[in-house]
Amino acid sequence: MSIAIKTQDEIEKMRVAGKLAARTLDMIEPFVKAGVTTDELDAICAKFTAENGALAAPLNYGADQNGDGGFPKSICTSVNHVVCHGIPSEQTLKNGDIINIDITCKICLDPEDTPEADKKYYHGDTSKMFLIGDVTPENRRLCRITQESLYASMRKVKPGTKFSEIGATIQKYIKKSGRYGIVKDFCGHGIGYVFHEEPQILHYKNADNRKMQAGMIFTIEPMINSGKGGTKLDPDDGWTAYTADEKNSAQWEHTILVTKTGCEVLTHRDEEKDITRILNN
Repeated sequence: MSIAIKTQDEIEKMRVAGKLAARTLDMIEPFVKAGVTTDELDAICAKFTAENGALAAPLNYGADQNGDGGFPKSICTSVNHVVCHGIPSEQTLKNGDIINIDITCKICLDPEDTPEADKKYYHGDTSKMFLIGDVTPENRRLCRITQESLYASMRKVKPGTKFSEIGATIQKYIKKSGRYGIVKDFCGHGIGYVFHEEPQILHYKNADNRKMQAGMIFTIEPMINSGKGGTKLDPDDGWTAYTADEKNSAQWEHTILVTKTGCEVLTHRDEEKDITRILNN
């Protein structure tokens, strides 16, 4: 399938969606602490999204024609050895935990008189790790190395670069950093008014020789395990992915626009105000 080149109007709408997703992660930060449940975090994020005129894209995502089987919550909360797609619940965060919170909001910016059937909802998709209290040095390093691998791959994004460079860069960075495992069962993706579209963004060495062009938008979201890269899916809920060896995992994600000279990070957070410096390192 071809990779969509966004129009200037679509890019502007993606900026709005990306900024809202980033603001949601900034907003939730003070609430992510020992004693809170992941259900409480879900409710806070859902309320914030609605108050800002948007919808939570994960809610009911993947449901069948009868409305069954979809993701049941508004955000993903992946704690410790959960790789991704963790479902918010009554689970209480504890001192020493690490948690990835994955936010995807979708917002319609079409004129009010646009027929419902023609409305398009633009997506902003991002995630980050939160460290709860006294986290071990090993888990702190896992989270840091994963974030650094994301930044290293983002520096490769510009017109003419092969998509394979993203995975090759992450794999090289992870390999030199220690005995970590790169998750191969999940990947980044193109994004726009469609949640998941081409291209698939692999986080390991691959042969995707297609070249980036200005106007393409996609996510990069490496998932790195402290042990091996294998995963296993929860047989009961059909969503939660765990590390196969039950060792901890970390993930960071940004939505990226390819510009004429490099890239623009559509989901950069307040703590990343120096994102230009980060990408130029």
